Amino acid sequence: MREVEVVEDPQAAIALLDQTRAQVLAALSEPGSASTVAAALELPRQRVNYHLRALEAHGLVELVEERPRRGLTERVLRASAAAYVVSPGAVGAVAADPRRTDRLSAGYLVALAARLVREVAAQSRRAAATGRTLPTLAIDTEIRFATPADRAAFTAGLAEAVTALAGRYHDEAAPAGRWYRLVVAAHPRPARSGETHEEGG
Repeated sequence: MREVEVVEDPQAAIALLDQTRAQVLAALSEPGSASTVAAALELPRQRVNYHLRALEAHGLVELVEERPRRGLTERVLRASAAAYVVSPGAVGAVAADPRRTDRLSAGYLVALAARLVREVAAQSRRAAATGRTLPTLAIDTEIRFATPADRAAFTAGLAEAVTALAGRYHDEAAPAGRWYRLVVAAHPRPARSGETHEEGG
């Protein structure tokens, strides 16, 4: 079972986004049969079988084993991944593209995230197909700014630091060099239970 699977095929995305099929996938985080899933979800086994066939057709569940049961063959299945992300590429030409988005808008950040999902998913699949790992780096933290002025000062300092680091290590002519894409992003953290804050500002 993969840790995260990025779904790019539009039909697979439609299958995944069906509420009942999503529940079936969740029930198959551990191997199970149509009978065990039907019992867990309190659904008719025939209905579960129908959804399992659709999920299997799109590679969202995989066969673990077949075993005899009461004169029949019971198929034991498992979700193909622990979690799923629908790639923006699944919507084709209307997918978000930072090249077509105002760089000062929130939409630009969303478009960058969409591109990141598409590119990393494709490269990860290629690396896995050749038995290699994909070298990546991610930093995720939270900062509480006292004032908008502090936020602006931090932004300026961060831009200066990233520019200096890039200038130090960037080598346009390195014969064995490899290009990397660096994205630095920040957005207001959603309020948690008991917290209040205004969006924006």
